[in-house]
Amino acid sequence: MKNYVIGVDYGTDSVRSVLVDASNGSEISSAVFLYPRWQKGLYCNPTLNQFRQHPLDYIEGLTHTIKECIAKAGGDQIAAQVKGIAVDTTGSTPIAVNEQGIPLCLTSGFEENPNAMFVLWKDHTAIKEANEINEHAQKFAVNYLKYAGGIYSSEWFWSKLLHILRADKKVRSQMVSWVEHCDWIPFLLCGETDIKKMKRSRCAAGHKALWAEEFGGLPSEDFLASLDPLLKGFRDRLFTDTYTSDVPAGKLSTAWADKLGLSTDVIVGVGAFDAHMGAVGGQIEPYFLSKVMGTSTCDILVAPNQDMDGNLIKGICGQVNGSVIPNMAGLEAGQSAFGDVYAWFKNLISWPLNSLLAESTVIEPATAEALRIELEGKMIATLSAQAEALGDDDYEELAIDWLNGRRTPNANQELKGAITGLSLGTDAPRVFRSLAEATCFGAKSIVECFKDQQVPVKGIIGIGGVAKKSPYIMQMMADILEMPIRIHRFEHTCALGAAMFAATAAGIYPTVEAAMDAMGTGFEKEYKPNKRKQKMYREHYQRYQTLGRYLEKYHKKDIKPYLS
Repeated sequence: MKNYVIGVDYGTDSVRSVLVDASNGSEISSAVFLYPRWQKGLYCNPTLNQFRQHPLDYIEGLTHTIKECIAKAGGDQIAAQVKGIAVDTTGSTPIAVNEQGIPLCLTSGFEENPNAMFVLWKDHTAIKEANEINEHAQKFAVNYLKYAGGIYSSEWFWSKLLHILRADKKVRSQMVSWVEHCDWIPFLLCGETDIKKMKRSRCAAGHKALWAEEFGGLPSEDFLASLDPLLKGFRDRLFTDTYTSDVPAGKLSTAWADKLGLSTDVIVGVGAFDAHMGAVGGQIEPYFLSKVMGTSTCDILVAPNQDMDGNLIKGICGQVNGSVIPNMAGLEAGQSAFGDVYAWFKNLISWPLNSLLAESTVIEPATAEALRIELEGKMIATLSAQAEALGDDDYEELAIDWLNGRRTPNANQELKGAITGLSLGTDAPRVFRSLAEATCFGAKSIVECFKDQQVPVKGIIGIGGVAKKSPYIMQMMADILEMPIRIHRFEHTCALGAAMFAATAAGIYPTVEAAMDAMGTGFEKEYKPNKRKQKMYREHYQRYQTLGRYLEKYHKKDIKPYLS
């Protein structure tokens, strides 16, 4: 009898599940499900930075991918040998629920209400609330932001909660609690119906909700109620205890076991965020920076607790005991837009394809659509190849990568991107090169943030779609960071990390480290820095920092740069 485990990875656009042999980490089968409502752009308004997701996308994806994994692997015989399931999600991606833990949008009267849905990590509608939290925190002797890098973000738990409470009286009147996506899925799988029994993730609570052992849990009632009376009493409706992801959340409920064709003996692990489990799947080591590179980046570094004792890192997204590997400090940073920067440019220059091609009188509609899909599919790869073919000569085009604000260092979601140095000789490959360079400079600023505060970065572990699919960007990043980048071999590394936690929660391995040793699949490639470009990139990075400081100084609409 083999022991199999399932890792489920919820991303921004899709969910993927991987069935893994727990003895060696080899993939038996995998399946991916695109969120249908999200694909249609429902419940979102990008001009307002509103990005919401419906839980039915998550439920349908969970069911589809796990059942497909089992069917691909051989059906009932394999299903009988599945011992554990663990889940990672984006975050902070919270939702309003009732006393049974049911999202309000799944109850009568809230079916189409975006405020009753999951507030996706990239939703920035709570910028005002985040600014208020930062200002309010300065009034207290207890520094509630000390483990959050000193700055609270609009992407996080409390700012989003306060925004929804203010924005929607109907949701406010029916909301009993506010829960993270990574906490809700295990609760759902275990068939729990009492929100008080939900096991909250140490990872999510520590990095996004200001939970800390030193504070005895969440910020005090006085802190919250004086921030806004709408938060009065909310602390007691949330949680005190948190759990690391090597701990079982429970067992698979009868209803979900029947739906998935699995046993009720299957252990469901406590959830966590994608990058944190991805770091484990990518075989993170102390002081190596794990970069999950997708639509955004989430950068994870782990260090022994004794090394971090008394060393509070400013400008990052938190440092939390046990948020990645139990009994080690997990430090999080990231970029609010990474792959999204390239996707934005692709969509920009694809405007004629999307808006005019269908109106062509030269070719029939079916051919026009097929042509559009073919060209869009080739665009990023072709831009990369042509940008690389431009050679090593210096260039003027310079970009800032804050198209979705800045996450690290020093979160500021009000900031915007920019491109300078344009001329009549600037073409699409040159603009793409500047955007790729900007995202790599954003990565460099994170590395420098750690190094400047006595946290060494020994190397980079690359995980995610961009890391696997774009040699051009990965080589540029190695050149700019002036350090090697190892690319993990496993296709769905975050899901593999979830599988490692599932194996630990199910008792197959005594520790996460033991699961990593047994189930790690190693690295497929290493990018080494090109010293010939070192001088140019160092000079460009100084220009990037200078331009960034200028933009940050004048980002407010009531201040005109040309008047100063």
